Amino acid sequence: MGHSAPKIVNPEGIAEEIGALLGSMLIETIDHADELTFVVARDDLANAMVALRDMAHYQQLMEIAGVDYPERPDRFEVAYHLLSVTRNHRVRVKVSTDEDTPVPTVTHLWPVAGWLEREVFDMYGVIFDGNTDLRRILTDYGFKGHPQRKDFPLTGYVELRYSEEDKRVVYEPVKLAQDFRSFDFMSPWEGAQYVLPGDEKAAAPAAPAAAPAAAPTPKATESKADTGAGDAANKKAEEKSADAPAKPAAETDEGKGAAKPEGKA
Repeated sequence: MGHSAPKIVNPEGIAEEIGALLGSMLIETIDHADELTFVVARDDLANAMVALRDMAHYQQLMEIAGVDYPERPDRFEVAYHLLSVTRNHRVRVKVSTDEDTPVPTVTHLWPVAGWLEREVFDMYGVIFDGNTDLRRILTDYGFKGHPQRKDFPLTGYVELRYSEEDKRVVYEPVKLAQDFRSFDFMSPWEGAQYVLPGDEKAAAPAAPAAAPAAAPTPKATESKADTGAGDAANKKAEEKSADAPAKPAAETDEGKGAAKPEGKA
């Protein structure tokens, strides 16, 4: 049975068509995992988007995402995901920038880019030239730094709590309840080679107790006449009570379970 999702198929010759359309604005074309990515010059972004929307028929801007590569001179990549309703196809457009150089806005092409550019600005600090409302959108007012940068501390810079004294939410420097522990990442089956705090107070384990002796074998009697309680008890056991039934004769079949012949009492 085939997969329920339709297979992604790039239209024949679409990469060459878009490459010729972008011309000198195109830096690199990447075809990976059935996805086409076009890296364009940062200053030519707006013109490239106009060509893709009006001439290549990629009418909708679906998403703008940021990526941080701190080791690169232009550490940020801004990725634009476009959808063609008529072609039923998607492409990705990328530009690179640093912390100070702005990226041209595309809000005049797609109004939805206003909020999408604000997200990238809030998370990464990328500036978009021409966006008239470039404010934070996911973090709070007065937030310091950009959380999606790789050099942003995992604990942040400030923490908030509700103050009973001030009757409001207050911001304070981060105070961890305990210091970070250093882990050696050894196999848990091997056991740690160090003593955790508090373990030194535990009492040493007691030595294992000796194995208990084997239980004596119970004494069994060899016959019913032997009670195992001595001669006096054996003689008492041989006495018959007054209401004891009589034992049938050995030569008869009574008491052996055999059927009696007909007419016999």
